[in-house]
Amino acid sequence: MENFIVSARKYRPSTFQSVVGQDALTKTLKSAIKSNHLAHAYLFCGPRGVGKTTCARIFAKTINCENLTAEHEACNLCESCVSFNQQRSYNIHELDAASNNSVDDIRSLIDQVRIPPQIGKYSVYIVDEVHMLSPGAFNAFLKTLEEPPTHAIFILATTEKHKIIPTILSRCQIYDFNRISVADTVKHLQFVAQSEHVTVDINGLNVIAQKSDGGLRDALSIFDQLVSFCGNNITYQGVIDNLNVLDYEYYFRLVACFLTGNVSQSLLIFNEVLNKGFDAHHFVTGMSSHLRDVLVSKDATTIQLLEVGAGIGERYQKQALDCSPDFIFNALKISNDCDLDYRISKNKRLLVELMLIRLCQLAEVKKKTEPVTNPIQKIDIAPVLQTVNNTVVNEVQTPKPIQKTYVNEQPAQPPIKVGEAVTTHLRPTSISIKTSGVTSAPEPLYGQKTTVLIERNEPFTDSDMENAWIGFTNTIPEQIRIISFMQSNSPVRISDNELEIYVSNIMQENEIKRLQGEIISYLRQQLKNSSVQLTVKITEENEIQRAFSPEESYKIMAAQNPALEILRKNLQLEID
Repeated sequence: MENFIVSARKYRPSTFQSVVGQDALTKTLKSAIKSNHLAHAYLFCGPRGVGKTTCARIFAKTINCENLTAEHEACNLCESCVSFNQQRSYNIHELDAASNNSVDDIRSLIDQVRIPPQIGKYSVYIVDEVHMLSPGAFNAFLKTLEEPPTHAIFILATTEKHKIIPTILSRCQIYDFNRISVADTVKHLQFVAQSEHVTVDINGLNVIAQKSDGGLRDALSIFDQLVSFCGNNITYQGVIDNLNVLDYEYYFRLVACFLTGNVSQSLLIFNEVLNKGFDAHHFVTGMSSHLRDVLVSKDATTIQLLEVGAGIGERYQKQALDCSPDFIFNALKISNDCDLDYRISKNKRLLVELMLIRLCQLAEVKKKTEPVTNPIQKIDIAPVLQTVNNTVVNEVQTPKPIQKTYVNEQPAQPPIKVGEAVTTHLRPTSISIKTSGVTSAPEPLYGQKTTVLIERNEPFTDSDMENAWIGFTNTIPEQIRIISFMQSNSPVRISDNELEIYVSNIMQENEIKRLQGEIISYLRQQLKNSSVQLTVKITEENEIQRAFSPEESYKIMAAQNPALEILRKNLQLEID
């Protein structure tokens, strides 16, 4: 009985051309060989199973080949290539750093580097999983890695580049390997299946490629597993059953339920998924992936992002036509929120069921938010225009007297003329007027009378002026500092309608000017005169104030309050 060789080893690439999914990187390596620009140290990094060690071996075999082909590939005929293929080459040395990570192991490698190759030009040292070396081993490796012998080339391979110290990284040419795409994985699996005479469903290969997560070695291992399970005929259902993968059909049925708002059917489908042993969190992430695939299927420019077979892709495009972009966006947000909350939820099944209910309600929300469109009726505007024209002509020919309406007008008030604003003063608890001078009255508060433009010019006496002034001071809140000054001082009449008020300092002047607009408005209303003006002046003796020394200031204060001198003497205070 012939020994079985797993597909990952049997179909391992032996030339740059046969490497899957790393075209740019292999072209770079072949160009370096062609131009003979070979570095002394390389670092191959990337996910597992993407060809790092394989490319390192192909590179080592190619640079030692004695008869390169026209495409700069190894000939596989010379002594160096034959010895490499038979795994007896002394020019290529592999070291597993995961198990040989001590300083002694690196020192042994350094001693071996000094020996020149017996056949070929270069001795190539491939150190796999180099990130597993200890800090001491890294430090012992630094000098040799920086200045190795001319015949020595180091190729370091790792899946965790961030764990390698910067001094090692700076001494290497770094090559980042990409994950193998689904299309490349499917193409290579078809080649392997054809070579092994295995019939396989293309949709099943897509499931294998997605399950491998970009690792070709994992995809080949899954392929061997399915061959053992299904024999030489691998079906889509066999792949689904063996890999414990949720079928696309569940998600297509669920989205159809969401579009029709069928809550009960969606809950039954979820219960069926749980009864088959699938994890609820896996179901949620699969729902998010399905909605994402529906989204990218709506646009011809993004459909290339859909990594499924042709038959499944057509179903996605068909369902995308039934889903609006708003529905997909909201559904993605709901499923993503459920994915985030799943780990902290106590009742995980209820959380997923609530997600399904909310997704079903999206269709109802859309129906409620859709505007009701009524057919546009044709309206004959000719009669309307004729009526408007007749009305305008009549109003121009026979003007009507202007009706004057006064809100809350007191019957005892004399006739008034239009021209000035009169407002009933319902003052707030605080006053804040930023602009000085005459300002327009503020917006009426709740309960204020409506402002009406009126004009008055009635004469008034000094007594009327003082009474109006006192009336205004009674409306000022007590917390305003200027109220005491205004209650004890009234303005002076310098002409029929011009008033002046004298203050003793700049602070009082600023406070009066803050209220100047309201003062004038109030006085005009109370005195029934729209021409009243108020100006503020500082008394002449206080216009230029001299700066007093501390002693002079104290004497002035002591003269006004003799108790201050008694307090100073009792406490033996000094004037500072």
